Amino acid sequence: MNTVNLTINGKAASAACEPRTHLADFLRDTHNLTGTHIGCEHGVCGACTLLVDGVPTRSCITFAAACDGAEVTTVEGLDNDEIAAELRAAFMREHGLQCGYCTPGMLVSARDVVLRMQDPTEYDIRVIMSGNLCRCTGYVGITRAIQSVIADRRARGIAAIPDGGRAQLGPAGSGNAGAVSANGAAASKAVSAASATKAAMSSVPTARKDDGWKPQTTFAQSFTVAHPVDVVWDFFGRVDEVASCLPGASLAGEPVDGHVEGQIKVKVGPISAEFHGVADIARDDVSRTGTIEGSGKDKRSNSATRGQIAYAVKEGDKPGETRVDVTIGFTLTGMLAQFSRSGLVQDVANRLISVFVQNLEARLVHQAQGGAPESAPVTAEFDAGSLMSAVILGQIKGFFSRLFRRR
Repeated sequence: MNTVNLTINGKAASAACEPRTHLADFLRDTHNLTGTHIGCEHGVCGACTLLVDGVPTRSCITFAAACDGAEVTTVEGLDNDEIAAELRAAFMREHGLQCGYCTPGMLVSARDVVLRMQDPTEYDIRVIMSGNLCRCTGYVGITRAIQSVIADRRARGIAAIPDGGRAQLGPAGSGNAGAVSANGAAASKAVSAASATKAAMSSVPTARKDDGWKPQTTFAQSFTVAHPVDVVWDFFGRVDEVASCLPGASLAGEPVDGHVEGQIKVKVGPISAEFHGVADIARDDVSRTGTIEGSGKDKRSNSATRGQIAYAVKEGDKPGETRVDVTIGFTLTGMLAQFSRSGLVQDVANRLISVFVQNLEARLVHQAQGGAPESAPVTAEFDAGSLMSAVILGQIKGFFSRLFRRR
């Protein structure tokens, strides 16, 4: 049994529970907060949605122990909330509820829309609310209710708050509960690699003013190319050529004072996204280190991302080789956030980096032979769906291989 300490609806609360107890059951059974409804228990229907540290969270797939120290707000805690009160009135006025089972989670998600989005279209609202299912109303009344509240608040001069005023993004309860790894050795190795690369980056000038942003997912990677370190370092300074080695990436123009605009095309199954954004670039010729920090948004899926890549170019183990250490940190929100689970993302990123290295090697060889940079082949789109399928298939094969080896 674990003792979990939370701030629930503004009041300190604690209780013992099994490590496997999810937050919805913890609140309902231990604190009698039955306004949190449980539907699918798979994080699909959205009926159990509540706020953890101000972020809408599926409480049926969130362990209570993982939120130790967090602030939890259920639908009962929104009784005196201004936005929630306006939404309740609008839901009744627009016939946005019938049986009412989905309504608590629907109100929590709708409140987040009103809080964050300045002037969303009906389509925008339908997309962002698609994670909350209703089998009674057909969503028309719900959409109208949300639109009416937003329109009324904007008419009163109440603007949306970017990112909902959140200072920290991440999984439910992030920054409060200590993470316990099931694979201590692997985790220790990853942390050590990340720390070493981070130390190498400490002398790099910051490309963007520090605003307290922290990535949701971070991992370290290294690769080696069979070219001298001076050649590789010079190549990394030509941003347009580096971008052409990354599948789906392209620039809108030449960098100006370390600032560049561009886009990257991503395909995940039936979803095709085109992130348009900006990036700030910093390089240190003395230490041969650099950072690329940027953000972008796909209007079609209403997904947004922000990330930082820190790299260090070093002499390789063999003469004429170069080793590149990379630390990648990013945050993904919106429809595509469902694909941002760190383990799967790192496997996909490993394969993406492998493609990048192949393109880098081919371009350097091509240029060494006197070829023009623009004549090198470029991959037009990054198909994350096919990569994920390959990753998952590889994981399944690895599981059965280990299973039969033990017999």
